[in-house]
Amino acid sequence: MHLGRTTLSQFLIQQLKGSDQQAALADLLVDIAAAVKAISSMTAKGALAGVLGSLESQNVQGETQKKLDLLSDKAFINTFHLGGLVAGMASEENEHPIVFDDLEAPGAFLAVFDPLDGSSNIDVNVSVGSIFSILKAPEGRLPGLADFLRPGKEQIAAGYAVYGPSTMLVLTVGQGTHGFTLDREMGNFILTHPNIQIPAQTSEFAINTSNERFWELPVLRYIEECKAGKTGPRGRDFNMRWIASMVADVHRILMRGGVFMYPRDTKDPSKPGRLRLMYEANPMSLVVEQAGGKASTGHGRILEVQPDQIHQRVPVILGSSEEVDRIAGYHEAG
Repeated sequence: MHLGRTTLSQFLIQQLKGSDQQAALADLLVDIAAAVKAISSMTAKGALAGVLGSLESQNVQGETQKKLDLLSDKAFINTFHLGGLVAGMASEENEHPIVFDDLEAPGAFLAVFDPLDGSSNIDVNVSVGSIFSILKAPEGRLPGLADFLRPGKEQIAAGYAVYGPSTMLVLTVGQGTHGFTLDREMGNFILTHPNIQIPAQTSEFAINTSNERFWELPVLRYIEECKAGKTGPRGRDFNMRWIASMVADVHRILMRGGVFMYPRDTKDPSKPGRLRLMYEANPMSLVVEQAGGKASTGHGRILEVQPDQIHQRVPVILGSSEEVDRIAGYHEAG
């Protein structure tokens, strides 16, 4: 037993009470935690379990799939299917949404997820994660594509898991952002980081500087000012951090502040951004906003963007509110 410690199930019972749908959402989040535990076990064993390395196949994004990408995807699909609470789901690894048409009755929810974010880091034993977003399903019928294409502000729950030295599950149901750490011996997620708050100010930024020659002028201006340090217009030194795993980078920002950027650039004019709106930007933006931060494309709030396709990409700037506002202001100034 965890005397005096709140488990994930206890927390969700307290947060989600008052209706059958809220109780069902609590059950779904417990199901997600079960999938996270399974993926955590696989990532922890690594080469011992024979799950490292790449496959010959590519996903719909044209990215080479890792063994753990598909194993993680299957863990979520099987969990959602067996749980019976999800009417349909969409993921990074599948071109089209999957509808569970063999259930006795359609589930009340839709799930959109990235089963293993940062999978390029798997083989070098750097933290990776999973990201999920939950929407309401249509009542009394199976979902179609249009039912998934809803702006992020309509999410009823979102979160991520980070598989690092410890496994953490960070989530929101619209009542703040809360972090749970997996007790591997007991098999429970324990509330360890209640009501996470991102500091409004920061002296740390995360961006892939290898793309600097492709950045638009507002981003170049911001980064140059940060790099100028105490002698520049900001009057203080900044640190840069970049892990190349969105989950790991955003988790660091939640824990101690910072700003994460994968902005629009000219590297590939056909892509308005690098990160996917539905299962990366939207859930992370909700988590960040519920922790007092902000999330912007540079030209508007990410959660206001109306998606037109499941794998749509957007620019992402999120984290400490004052820095996000400053970068957005530079975009407005042109």
